Amino acid sequence: MKLQKFFPYLIAIVVFVLASILYFHPVLKGKQLHQSDITQFKGMVKEINDYRAKNNEEPYWTGASFSGMPAYQVSAYYPNDFVRTVDKLLRFLPRPADYTFLYFLSFFILMMSLKVEWRLAVLGALAFGFSTYLIIIFVPGHNAKAHAIAYMPLVLAGVLWVFQQKYVLGFLVTALAMALEIYTNHPQMTYYLGFCLLILGIVELISAIKEKTLPKFIKQAAIIIVAVILGIGANAPRLMAMKEYADKSTRGKSELTINPDGSQKQASKGLDKAYITEYSYAKLETFNLFVPRFMGGGTTERLDESSSFYKTIEETAGKRVAKDYAQQVLTYWGDQTIIEAPAYIGAVIFLLFFLGIFLVKGKIKQWLVAATVFSILMSWGRNFEILTNFFIDYFPLYNKFRAVSSIQVIAELCVPILGVLALKEFFLTQKTNTEKQEALKKAVYVFGGLIVVGFLLAHGFSTFEGIRDNQYSQIPGLLEAVIADRKDMLLSDTFRSLLLMLLTAGTLWMLLKNKLKNVYGILVIAVLILFDLISINKNYVSEDDFKSVRKLQKPYTASRADELILQDKTHFRVGNFTVNPINDGSTSYFHNSIGGYHAAKLGRYQELFEYQIAKNNMQVLNMLNTKYFIIGNDKGEKQAQLNPDTNGNAWFVKQLLKVNSANKEITTLDSLNTKTTAVIDITKYSDENLPVNQFNGTGSIALITYDVTSLTYQSKTEEQQFAVFSEIYYKNGWNAYIDGKLTPHYRVNYVLRGMVVPAGEHVIEFKFEPKVIQQGKLISLSSYVLLILIGLGWLFFVFKRKA
Repeated sequence: MKLQKFFPYLIAIVVFVLASILYFHPVLKGKQLHQSDITQFKGMVKEINDYRAKNNEEPYWTGASFSGMPAYQVSAYYPNDFVRTVDKLLRFLPRPADYTFLYFLSFFILMMSLKVEWRLAVLGALAFGFSTYLIIIFVPGHNAKAHAIAYMPLVLAGVLWVFQQKYVLGFLVTALAMALEIYTNHPQMTYYLGFCLLILGIVELISAIKEKTLPKFIKQAAIIIVAVILGIGANAPRLMAMKEYADKSTRGKSELTINPDGSQKQASKGLDKAYITEYSYAKLETFNLFVPRFMGGGTTERLDESSSFYKTIEETAGKRVAKDYAQQVLTYWGDQTIIEAPAYIGAVIFLLFFLGIFLVKGKIKQWLVAATVFSILMSWGRNFEILTNFFIDYFPLYNKFRAVSSIQVIAELCVPILGVLALKEFFLTQKTNTEKQEALKKAVYVFGGLIVVGFLLAHGFSTFEGIRDNQYSQIPGLLEAVIADRKDMLLSDTFRSLLLMLLTAGTLWMLLKNKLKNVYGILVIAVLILFDLISINKNYVSEDDFKSVRKLQKPYTASRADELILQDKTHFRVGNFTVNPINDGSTSYFHNSIGGYHAAKLGRYQELFEYQIAKNNMQVLNMLNTKYFIIGNDKGEKQAQLNPDTNGNAWFVKQLLKVNSANKEITTLDSLNTKTTAVIDITKYSDENLPVNQFNGTGSIALITYDVTSLTYQSKTEEQQFAVFSEIYYKNGWNAYIDGKLTPHYRVNYVLRGMVVPAGEHVIEFKFEPKVIQQGKLISLSSYVLLILIGLGWLFFVFKRKA
């Protein structure tokens, strides 16, 4: 009998495995999803992976991208990372089916914490996991985001168990889930989860004050905080390294107070407001959540032969051209730069959400509704500036993240939770059929009315014109045809959502009238949810997006230019100007690149690009040891061009020019001869530690060995000299040694390393020895030990008390 209690859970797991595999069935043929960001990522991590294979250890630095940067946010494995083992056990399916399975499993556990019957819990898990946004983020390769979202419900489950006074279970689940959540390494999603937990805490606090149970709330809050701290502590090396790097990255505060053109720069402690809010949902665009192509769907959509666009092209250029052009039509008429697909949560689940508003009572509903409304308002970004600017200016860390529209992930989590709770209440006998019928009527009236209002608002206040419509201005009548198709999409999807709403409401009405058994009613609603979501998702993630593993494992093929450069076995860098260097991971696959592909570059290096390299400052390119340029010829072919003027790996300068601000340091590079002079910001060093100004620049210095985390130079000079090294300065990790003795080195030329070299022959070594990893290692081990001891101690106390 006891074994039978586990059957529903086993069935649920089997359903989740099958649903994940069947949806992404090409993985059964050994194929993988082609993800553009992951392709770029593979270029970025090639050197790191090669180092791991050769040395069986972590480099924590890469020299292949942006002339060198910490590998903490690129790819890094940390000591005592036991949570990684747990995660690997849970993600046993091929990617991206593994993340989808995690969506389902995590949400199912959340439903268990809310005491939802297992069949309804499975239904809810499928509704959550197949939400369009959660599926389409796989296409560009936002795996870390999907990973973080997948563990959100598990964290909530642990917290809810604590509030239900299941303290041991809640504590252990919260601590483990938080450890897994942070392990995913997507701080933005974890940060948004924090908002969801904060709103839950506020609702619980208000309830505790009203019910005069504040001491109990304080105890529960303390348990949750300790569990979260242990989850954080388990990831100490990762988090400490991230914090250390974040301050030096584009997410940190810039020292510059001028723009590249010399104008005054607005002070900021984080990202620029325009950059933060570039991806903001328009208020009207919110209707996308339950009317999928309300604003035309994704940036481009495939249209068929019945579309006005196709017919217009066919009349002008024939069927073949019309068919080709109709594969990618700019149907989106919102103002976001690019959108893979609408963040469609589903018409069926939204009706259930509104049913929950009228049927479910208590603080859980209050939390879910408040969190949903909050996330929608925050997703408007620049379209609701008074709220957005308040959070950017005053709320801790909010200005570190961009793409504010993605905060809708809170709604994508809360809407199906309340929807399933509505079904739970609907099937319970505590409420009368009259109450259920009234709640259903209100849900249909409100939700149906909202759909109709959205349709009327779009037609009454919108032109249906998009930000790229000038591309269709050359063919007479083509823009008008596109606008007509956008209106048709809105009309057809409005009717689609209304129909699905009515079918769901009809099913619930039949259940009320006992014309349908509960088990069949659940099955019908499950089918409606799956049809609703999967039929939309397939438009954006299909079998065509999967490629053979062989092609994806080797994402880049060396061009003739690459092959020529690879013949040079010395240490140097490459500037590939056939692409945007600052947004390119392909070059790093073959060479040490001055560019790269990462959202959080070193802030000073980003500024060097904007203020100098973008102006084609050859002296700066020379100091970065840019020995080769890749350029395109008239035929579009890549060509390798040798730069004979590069400064090399290290050189002696005659003069050390001292300035007293970051502004002066970077503008001095405008006209600096980097071969003979270096510039240093003296405000970073005490007077007694500063080297002298003048040297004769004679002697020799050469790189002997390069091994990513260790560089060895040989110097020979008759007098004391000042050497500049064509390597990126990063204080928190790189140490310099002369003949084995630790020696101070300085940041010069805004991003490079420099040091005083004494007369004579010497061996100079730079070693990457980040203390933060060792410090974090001890904290993470201590956190694991505490978690185990507290858990065992608590269980012992409970069993002893029962005995």
